[in-house]
Amino acid sequence: MKNRTIWNTGTILVAIFSIAITGCMQTETIEIEREMEGPEYTHAVAILQPTEGFEASGTVYFTKVEEGVNVMAEITGLSEGNKGFHIHQYGDCTAANGTSAGGHFNPDEMDHAGPDDAMRHMGDMGNIVADADGNASIDYVDGTININMILGRGVIVHNGEDDLTSQPSGAAGPRVACGVIGVAAATE
Repeated sequence: MKNRTIWNTGTILVAIFSIAITGCMQTETIEIEREMEGPEYTHAVAILQPTEGFEASGTVYFTKVEEGVNVMAEITGLSEGNKGFHIHQYGDCTAANGTSAGGHFNPDEMDHAGPDDAMRHMGDMGNIVADADGNASIDYVDGTININMILGRGVIVHNGEDDLTSQPSGAAGPRVACGVIGVAAATE
């Protein structure tokens, strides 16, 4: 009789565990479906603020176009030269040095590379070039970026040049500006 009671208790525990796992799987499926059914955003913006000890600031616009996403930026307060320019994992600019934004946004777990490479982080936007007055602008179409996937993430400008090959981030040096990507109104 004692063995039968243990067996019944074991059967009940297996049944409860199976129900719990099935319930979790259904919840996960519902969450994925909800995410896919959401609106498709076509415009995003990040307002860049300087990190501690730097003066860089500016605005980065992301606009969906037929070929991908048009990335346009105007940044001031930089030292002259090439500056690493990336979308980072988190939309968190609370650390004085910008490290709270995490590493490059890399949903497909690729190696770091340049913006024209087929195999790269989604966040790899290469370099932005600052002139002798510390002003930089960029305007290009990126075929890898997905606006819905970058919303709420961070844009970082680095103090040095992204060499486009060093792993995992291009050895671009300290972070001089950080901004969070948010939904923008269409300006057409």
